[in-house]
Amino acid sequence: MSAGTVGSESGSESESPAGAGSAAGSAGAGSAGAGSAAVRSAGAGSAGAAAVATVEEEWRGVAAEDVEELDHTTGVKLKARSRKLLGSLLRPHSRAAVLALVIVIAENLVNLAGPLLIAVAIDRGVPAALAGQPGVLTWCVGGYVGCALAATVLRWAFVRLSGRIGQDLLLDLRERIFRHAQRLSVSFHEKYTSGKVISRLTSDVDSLQDLLEQGLDGFFTSMLSVIGISIVMLTLDPPLAMAVLFGFVPLLMLIRWFQRRSTRAYRGTRGAIAKIIVQFVETMNGIRAVQAFRRESRNKNIMGELNDKFRDANTDAFKVVATFTSLVRVIGNVSLAVIVAWGAYRVADGQLELGVLAAFTLYVRRFYDPFDEIAMFANSYASATAALEKISGLLEEEPAVPEPDDPVPLGDVRGHVTFDGVEFRYSATTPVVLPPFDLAVPAGQTVALVGATGAGKSTLAKLVGRFYDPSHGAVLLDGVDLRSVTDADLRRAVVMVTQENFLFDGSVADNIALGRPTATRAEIEEAARAVGAHEFIAALPDGYDTDVRKRGGRLSAGQRQMVAFARAFLADPAVLVLDEATSSLDVPSERLVQGALETVLASRTAFIIAHRLSTVMIADRVLVLDGGRVVEDGTPEELIDGRGQFAALHTAWRDSLA
Repeated sequence: MSAGTVGSESGSESESPAGAGSAAGSAGAGSAGAGSAAVRSAGAGSAGAAAVATVEEEWRGVAAEDVEELDHTTGVKLKARSRKLLGSLLRPHSRAAVLALVIVIAENLVNLAGPLLIAVAIDRGVPAALAGQPGVLTWCVGGYVGCALAATVLRWAFVRLSGRIGQDLLLDLRERIFRHAQRLSVSFHEKYTSGKVISRLTSDVDSLQDLLEQGLDGFFTSMLSVIGISIVMLTLDPPLAMAVLFGFVPLLMLIRWFQRRSTRAYRGTRGAIAKIIVQFVETMNGIRAVQAFRRESRNKNIMGELNDKFRDANTDAFKVVATFTSLVRVIGNVSLAVIVAWGAYRVADGQLELGVLAAFTLYVRRFYDPFDEIAMFANSYASATAALEKISGLLEEEPAVPEPDDPVPLGDVRGHVTFDGVEFRYSATTPVVLPPFDLAVPAGQTVALVGATGAGKSTLAKLVGRFYDPSHGAVLLDGVDLRSVTDADLRRAVVMVTQENFLFDGSVADNIALGRPTATRAEIEEAARAVGAHEFIAALPDGYDTDVRKRGGRLSAGQRQMVAFARAFLADPAVLVLDEATSSLDVPSERLVQGALETVLASRTAFIIAHRLSTVMIADRVLVLDGGRVVEDGTPEELIDGRGQFAALHTAWRDSLA
């Protein structure tokens, strides 16, 4: 996007009444300037502080998202940020989570009782039954069946409760991402593609869903099982238990290795799938250009390369998981062999009962089996951690044009717009694109901004609509700094119509009513008549109820522009900004719109940016911009009679009509 400046010397370059008005307006701005000087000074100070903070904390927000190798300090900070987000999501469900944990503990206690009952049955129940006293064996069998039934009921309760917690948490997270993404400024979305936002909302949330639905269940069950089995084995026979627990040494080393490798691997998979989604969204959004210029083959190659990288990233992650689970099995089998050999020797030597050894072999198998579940949890956790890192980065981003802490109500807006010492640059590290300037536009005046591409017309318009904030100085509406106005008040007072004329999927009436959702059908139709759109809308298959389809694809470019005009007129703003808004209109449609513009713009402040001089001619005042400065300022008639750029543009336009 290009930018330019309205020079502070503009008033001296015009000897017209309009120029006098400008000078007076600038003087008026000076009175506001005293009040805004503090704003500029504070703004400069805060901008400098922000620049320092950015240098010191380059990991914040989405800054570290595409970094493949993170240093230790940055990695720790990103993990802490992810844990903080997860904690904020779990906090509202803390009671339900505690109940789920209690159910899991009860289930594990019931499961632990099984091998103990078997040991009692072998050592005491069977001998007693052979002696004609089957009571002990009967109680052991009944207890085992009861434990199995209780475990089934507890498992059902846990799955149902944890599933509800997980779905509520994911719903909250999706709503946070969507709500926050809409709140972020235009400047953020110009750098951070919609495909990445979609990836955060879909594939990254899906990774967290896998963790909640499968990983956490297995993890809690497995950890409690390992702890419980360790306690029971130490109670049954401490020497054998210590032999089993000795296997923890290589196991802990293996877990530590897995954590490091899996985190790195899954950061790669999250980044790779995001790039695939970005490419897909970009291709589908530009499908007409893709097919028109035969770019299908090139896009196929790009997607193939991205898919290969995603496959390789997943392959690396699976290799890590496969290595981990295989080595856990090896450690478990070696431990079991040692226990069986040593236990058999002790049974033969009379130091150990056979039932205890049987229980021990069952416990050892149950002791190591959960590590497969723990490996799956670690796998899901690594993937979810990488996803949470991306999501938390997006949620940490702050709007470049934030809501004011102490808003000032606009009241009844007249539409007096003042640029007071405004300077603009896109970031602290980029050159100044709007040098300091002053400009006053009285309420009700229609100002046309004319100049070559890159002169700064659209940038100035976006400052009026507060899609950006000035780097220094202030833009004021009726003497109130736009930074002190709530977004809701500003959008009611200032409406912008661009050449993109975006329409949403839905009816024509719904798209017009976007300007004022509470409008009646009669008011919607009246707005359409005002801009000359009623006739073509009425001729559509379902009239105002016709579905315009995706991005208004059912309408022509000119028709979409007319609907956008009707939307803006229905909003009835005090300030209307038209940025190349007539660029898509044919000559008959343009004449209809110009007739409507002369009526609608008469009672409001307007900024018209147009290359078509037929649109410019309805303005009260024309500012010609060149290289960021106002080189001409006056009424259209005065500038046509002169020898400047506007006169030359008018002559070329008139000759083109001949």
